[in-house]
Amino acid sequence: MNKIKAAITGIGGYLPDYLLNNEELSKMVDTSDEWIMSRIGVKTRHILKEKGKGTSDLAVPAIRELLKKTSTHVDEVDFVLCATVTPDHQFPATANIISDKLGIKNAFSFDLNAGCSGFLYALETASRFIESGRYRKVVVVGAEKMSSIVDYTDRATCPIFGDGAGAVLLEPTTEEYGIIDSIVKSDGFGRVHLHQKAGGSVMPASEETVNNRLHYIYQEGQPVFKSAVANMADTSVAIMKKNQLNPEDLDWLVPHQANMRIIEATAKRMGIKKEQVMINIHRYGNTTAATLPLCLWDYEHLLKPGDNIILATFGAGFTWGAMYLKWAYDGEKTGKPSP
Repeated sequence: MNKIKAAITGIGGYLPDYLLNNEELSKMVDTSDEWIMSRIGVKTRHILKEKGKGTSDLAVPAIRELLKKTSTHVDEVDFVLCATVTPDHQFPATANIISDKLGIKNAFSFDLNAGCSGFLYALETASRFIESGRYRKVVVVGAEKMSSIVDYTDRATCPIFGDGAGAVLLEPTTEEYGIIDSIVKSDGFGRVHLHQKAGGSVMPASEETVNNRLHYIYQEGQPVFKSAVANMADTSVAIMKKNQLNPEDLDWLVPHQANMRIIEATAKRMGIKKEQVMINIHRYGNTTAATLPLCLWDYEHLLKPGDNIILATFGAGFTWGAMYLKWAYDGEKTGKPSP
């Protein structure tokens, strides 16, 4: 009997309506369209502005679209895994809240936090539940309301991030599709360069932490950039070599959408053409754990069964990794061209 693998059998996505462009952002902080585009590559980003709305409100419509496209009833879902760094609350898990809002009653659920690498880590985790043979339908969602932890007076970080969610359905297969291999890594020393200072048990919320603006993203650009370029590229090349993939064998690279220069450097190291790289950073910015599924969502209509795809990511922690999978279905029949 062939080994059971986890295959992506559908994808859904959601972006909030409000669009924050560089012109508007330049009125909020000392920046410009030219500066942002040359250093980051972001033109617009979607922002969830409605009062009282959180990450679960981004994830729910993404999963609802996914379930509709795959003709999956909520009672069939075995497991919901939410990758996020912006949970609705410290507890309960946002995945629990998502399940309740969707009426998913027969599944267990929890959150996973691995920074921008969260979705890839979640795919790696969820695939093991499928491979065990005990679970048949697993929903993995990457969802972020990054605007809730972005300081819009900090010109170094506020142009980078946006809000959004993307979700996939994983199902078992014994065919030559699905998740083939992965490399996931972490180095806790990197936390000094990219983190949120306050709000955890080390520095609980107080009047002082709020007044000193310590509940926002703190990032040291240069060390994060250097580590991201090196580690995303290294793991992507390593997984190609491990699976004897040449550049011409690869149909798509799905890179974390953190910075256009990081994406270009990774593709160059892999020896692949720009046409083989999924890119939407200019429209969405860095949606952290949602970037990879939103790329797949945008490009779904171009994907064909058997396409060789590498997902590559880097995030706070530091965390990073690459995953090799073979696409399992004809995306043209379910996807729609990107706007």
